[in-house]
This record gives sequence, C-alpha cells and structure tokens, in this order.
Amino acid sequence: MSVCLQKRQQLPAAAARPAVYLHGFLSTKRLFHAAAAGTYKVVECPLMGDSITEGTLQEWKYNVGSYVPEGALLAVVETDKVAVEINAAAAGKLAEVHAQPGETVFVGKPLYAIDTTSAAPAADENGKPNSDAPPSAASSTPPEPLAAMKSFPATPPAAASAAPAAASYGQPSSTPAAREGAPALDTPVPDLQPLQQGLNRVERRVPMSRLRQRVAVRLKDAQNTAAMLTTFNECDMGALMALRNELNGEFQEKHGVKMGFVSAFMLASALSLKKYPAVNAVIQGKDVIYKEYVDISVAVAAPSGLLVPVVRDCQAKAWPQLEQELVVLAKKARNNQIALEDMAGGTFTISNGGVYGSMMGTPIINPPQSAILGMHGVTQRPVVRDNQIVIRPIMYLALTYDHRLIDGREAVLFLCSIRDYIQDPRRMLLGL
Repeated sequence: MSVCLQKRQQLPAAAARPAVYLHGFLSTKRLFHAAAAGTYKVVECPLMGDSITEGTLQEWKYNVGSYVPEGALLAVVETDKVAVEINAAAAGKLAEVHAQPGETVFVGKPLYAIDTTSAAPAADENGKPNSDAPPSAASSTPPEPLAAMKSFPATPPAAASAAPAAASYGQPSSTPAAREGAPALDTPVPDLQPLQQGLNRVERRVPMSRLRQRVAVRLKDAQNTAAMLTTFNECDMGALMALRNELNGEFQEKHGVKMGFVSAFMLASALSLKKYPAVNAVIQGKDVIYKEYVDISVAVAAPSGLLVPVVRDCQAKAWPQLEQELVVLAKKARNNQIALEDMAGGTFTISNGGVYGSMMGTPIINPPQSAILGMHGVTQRPVVRDNQIVIRPIMYLALTYDHRLIDGREAVLFLCSIRDYIQDPRRMLLGL
C-alpha cells in the first residue's frame, strides 16, 4: 500500500491531524490501513509522522479472539516522537496479531487481522457484553518493569561474617588477619556494620522509552556538535513588576489573560533577535541560514514532563497576543492535547526554571537552534543604586549559545538587550 507524502501547507482541511493525547509522552490517534484478505481485514501500520518509519508496540488493548468494535482503541505504538493510538479499522473478532509488546513494527507492514464476519457478543440482562471485553487492569499481566523488579533480602548472618564478601565491592577488609597483612593507614578503618535484618533492598530496571532515548540522543548530539558557551547577567524586575501590579486588572479585563513574565521575555527576545540576527540563525552544512521570522519555543509543564511548543511569528505580535497564545498552549499541555505540529520548528528557546525555584543554571541548546535563554527565580537581593545599597527583585539570566556561529560580543549584547527591555518596559512596548 503506497503512501504519498504531502507538504503540510497543501493538506486540505478535512485531512487535518486528529487530537493528540499523552500516554506518559506525546501521542496522536490514527486509524490504520486495512486490506481485505478473505473474511479478514489485514491492517497495516500507517504513516506516523515525518521521517518516522518504525515504532515499538507498547500494548494491545484486546486479546486475540476478542470482539473489537469499530474505532475502538486497540493498541499503542510508541515512536521516538509520538505514541500512536491504533483504532480498529472495522468491527469484528481480533483474529491474529503480527507483533508482541516490545517488538518493532514498520510503516506499511501488516500489524493485525480482524475477522469482519464475527458478530458482536450477546448482551446480558444489564445490557453489557457477556464476553470479548478488553482485558482489565486487574487481570492483565503486570508490566515488564514491575515484573523485572528484584528484591534483595537482608544479608544472612553467615554471609555477613564472611570476609571475602567485602572485597567484591572494592572495600578494605576489616578482619584482624586482613589488617595485619595490609599496609599501615593514617586513619583507622571502621568496622563494616552488617545490614539490618529484615531490610529489603529493591531496585527496578525500566527500559527507556523511545521518546526518552530520542531526547537523550538529541541532547548528546547538541553537546557533541555545538560549541556551547553560556553568558550570565542579572535583571532588575522592579519596573516590570510595578507595571504588572498597576495595569494587570485592566489588561486581564481587555485581553482575557494576565500579564505574564514569560510573554514579556518573549517580546523582549523577539525585538533583540531582530537586532542580532545571528542568534536567530542556524548552521546548515557550510551555510548559515538567517531567518527573518521569530518562532520561539517555550518550555511548558505537562503531565508527562516538559514539552516545548512553539509560538510563531513573535516579531509581528504584541504582548497580549503572545500571552494569549502561550496560555492556549499551556492549557493544551495540561489537558494532554499538544499536537506534534505545535512543537515543530522554532528558532529560539526560552526555559523558565524559576517556577521550580532555580536560582542559576546553564540551559542546553535545542538543536538545530543556536541559542536558548534561561530564566530563573526572582529574589530580593542587595544591590547598589546611585551609590546606595538597596533591596531589589533580581532575576539571573543565562544565555547558552553556539560559539561556532555567535561571537561572545554578540551573545553578551543580545542578553543585555533583553535585560534592558525588561528593566525599562516602556522601550519594549514602544519597540525602541
């Protein structure tokens, strides 16, 4: 079964991708292709996203032999970007499966077959099917990570007193014979205490998900590829906080959202990126691609962790528009409805560790971007103003940049530009 790839701009409205859900990671719902084979429909794995050719079968929601309603959630396939929900292509009995949980499935290859001649099971007095229900959580086999859990009982007395056991951990033996034959030490070696009787030492071995593996690869690639360097500065948040305290009520009444700090930094970043285009550029082979638009990726909390949706064309939007779009994306993240398209692209990233209490940090570049801004917590600190020590609300800022493309001078001036806009919001609002 051939699959034609089309540019996203050419997709008709009816072909828009469906809603997206999270199964501990980003996911999207798809109906699989089906080809008739006698009374069976042989279902093939569909196209799951740009450049995705395979995935790992995470779980089956129905057992072989069970009756499956049309459109019912049948299985989940995890890729390095999304988790695709498999919905039954037709109603019938699940005749066979071509992959087991943990195995790799490939786009366009048969995944399962469904017998379309099977009738739905008869209902009982309560109107519920008598059989062929999806396997319940209580009766299903425990997931592999839990099944692989190992319990280590307390060390028995005989083993605890055996001297060779200590040597296996690279620890010096504390027995008298061993101390006599060992070279003298400046400090005495403490006697090793046996483990408390009845204490269970438990560890779990959990396979990394494809998404986590992909994140690990991308972060390591960023370290191995980019010449990352971080510059720091401090920002007095007093003027911005005073502006918010004064106008937040009117702002919220007119625009329906509160005045947020992150959206203010987005506006300051968009203005600064126009001044220093190298920070908004990317290296592609032996060329540098300068982008005339500003798409800012913003880290947003979600049930599965942090996602990085993109607010597009920030250079053409005012503070209220940026805040409104950011609120929408944050709500979608909290409701597990972030789509893959919401996170595609991006020319610059903002990460706000301050919401978790971070004082200082060095963010890592989100490839292929060339820079990332790290916001941190606002703390009342003593600073010098007009030769006087005063207490001001200070935020530390960190800019990590690719030194292959961005010189230190440009990076420092860019960060100072953001700082100056925040410290004097009038200039930012006037676009100066």
